[in-house]
Amino acid sequence: MTCTWWKRMKSEFGASFLWIVCFIYFTQGFRSFVWNAVSYQLKDVLKLSPSASQFVMSTVFFPWSIKPLYGILSDCVPIKGRKRVPYLVMSTTLSLVPWIIIGSVESIRISQMYLTILLMIQNIGAAMSDVVIDAMMAEAIRSERASFAGDLQSLSWFSMAFGGICGSLSGGYTLSHFKLETIFLLFSIFPGIQLVSCAFVEERKKYSFDDKTDSAKKDKKASDNIVRIWLSFFQKTLKSVNIAFYRIFHAFKQPAIIRPIAWFFLSYIAVPDLSTIMFYYQTEVLHLDPSFLGKTQVIGWFGLMIGTFTYNRYLKHVRLWKILLWTQISLAILNCLHIVLVSRINIQLGISDRYMVLSGSALASAIRQFSMMPFLIISGQLCPPGIEGTLFALFMSIHNFGGTVSNLLGAGLASFLNISSKAFDNLLYGVVLQSISHLIPILFLVLIPKEATGLSS
Repeated sequence: MTCTWWKRMKSEFGASFLWIVCFIYFTQGFRSFVWNAVSYQLKDVLKLSPSASQFVMSTVFFPWSIKPLYGILSDCVPIKGRKRVPYLVMSTTLSLVPWIIIGSVESIRISQMYLTILLMIQNIGAAMSDVVIDAMMAEAIRSERASFAGDLQSLSWFSMAFGGICGSLSGGYTLSHFKLETIFLLFSIFPGIQLVSCAFVEERKKYSFDDKTDSAKKDKKASDNIVRIWLSFFQKTLKSVNIAFYRIFHAFKQPAIIRPIAWFFLSYIAVPDLSTIMFYYQTEVLHLDPSFLGKTQVIGWFGLMIGTFTYNRYLKHVRLWKILLWTQISLAILNCLHIVLVSRINIQLGISDRYMVLSGSALASAIRQFSMMPFLIISGQLCPPGIEGTLFALFMSIHNFGGTVSNLLGAGLASFLNISSKAFDNLLYGVVLQSISHLIPILFLVLIPKEATGLSS
């Protein structure tokens, strides 16, 4: 069954396309390998407080919130007649170089400002790669291949989950046995492989400004033509950008698009993210070692895979508002595990901290996936032809910006509660507020079309 499915996918999309999709998503998941090391760099080397560390993380991940800019470039400004592969090469290079610098130059690594700048550049590259591959996927599943939308999305998410499992397992080990700078250099191997893989991705040439320029150069009397060609190129580019903005504006006027997007954004900003604060609590108070924390992430990635499988097998025909309703209720109940952990009730009940952290990580990842899968599939199906990269990037950037706002709210809440790396007395109030906040998005479920499912918007 699996072999037959894979042969069908290979026949429809081609081996090189499936490879680059799988590898880019695998690398996205494997990023846990290196970002765990970044967390320890901020905590143990730079000695930042929990709120300061979460603020830095929110800042360096901001490039994921402006993905439409990369989408507009990819959709409207072809390079050598191609819209995707050149930007994939450019973005992969931006992902590669910062890790080499961070791993090689200690003065940059121990400077908060320089480290933040390089991590932001790296995330620009990673986010741009994500935009380009998402646009390529949106193009690939259009029209006669629409029936493969769920399969291709599931393949990408399973690849990311597998990468996350490998990254978390190896990351926990390397954090215990290698220096942080070595981990940064080791991770640079993956964008290096991705850069080489770009050479095997086929893309049909659609428009070439360079060919026209070269032909003009061959004509000695046509020097003035070069200026005209440049002017024509910029006029066409400006026209393409204007058309893209018009199509985006027209698309967002449709209730089937704007209402679900608005709900997902509100569902994020309603809940303060305390993940970095909980990381400090788990390492400084519970004294959980890097190897164990890597295992909790592995369990979380398995939860993501189970959530993906469960959704595709049993839930994609269920109405979206029902899935989101029970997702938020489940997250509110599940967050109570943090209350039990921080209040130390689990110790009174004879339940170890490790079991509490492991179970919470797995269940939360699986439940969140129930809401993300229909969102991703519907977003891909709603992208109008010609602006796949821009509009899908806009969908995802709204999601990412909601996460950034949630992180900033969490950092602000930690600062307000006077939580530091040595003082977690008020953390209980924070996790209680977080649990209650998970119920707020239920009030906005009226934004979700009643008949919408994961197969139709």
